Amino acid sequence: MTQPPREPRAAPNVIVGMWRIARGRRDGLLQFGNTPQAFLGSLAPLIAFPLVGVVVMLLRGAGLSALAYFALTLCILLAPAAISFELARFWDRDALWLRFATAFNWGQWVVAIVLMLVLTVLSIAVGAGLSEHAAVAVLMLGLACYALWLHWFLARHALQLSPFRAALMVVAMNAATVLLGVGPRLLSAG
Repeated sequence: MTQPPREPRAAPNVIVGMWRIARGRRDGLLQFGNTPQAFLGSLAPLIAFPLVGVVVMLLRGAGLSALAYFALTLCILLAPAAISFELARFWDRDALWLRFATAFNWGQWVVAIVLMLVLTVLSIAVGAGLSEHAAVAVLMLGLACYALWLHWFLARHALQLSPFRAALMVVAMNAATVLLGVGPRLLSAG
């Protein structure tokens, strides 16, 4: 069984951890808790925004649609945790999983911040003559590559996986998430 890394001497700081993992620094992982409370704390902001959307939809009279939207959102948000937990358990890395899952959830905010930074740079480039189609293509490709790299980095180092197993986990988590997001729409349309 793999041993979890040592806790930092000072209290963990999620913002510092996010900054460090965003730049590929392994020591940033130590800034995330390895407890159920830390994991639930990392889920709370991810669930809060969709919950506000549901309340707005309910106030506008879209009761069933709002509940279906929220249920689908919860499934999409929890899919990476469920898939990664089962793979971590299969690979005997379950002792490390809580820190990984906590860092993964906070890492979603890193991706959002990178999106805002890239949008700013691309808006300047569009103003300087870059076509909007090219800017969108650069944005989507760059953001997808960064998000996949960040997921791989977290799986590789938080779970102490081989590069291949980390890549397999990233593919499984993202494929399941896409299927959950797109599958119901395809089934209802077909």
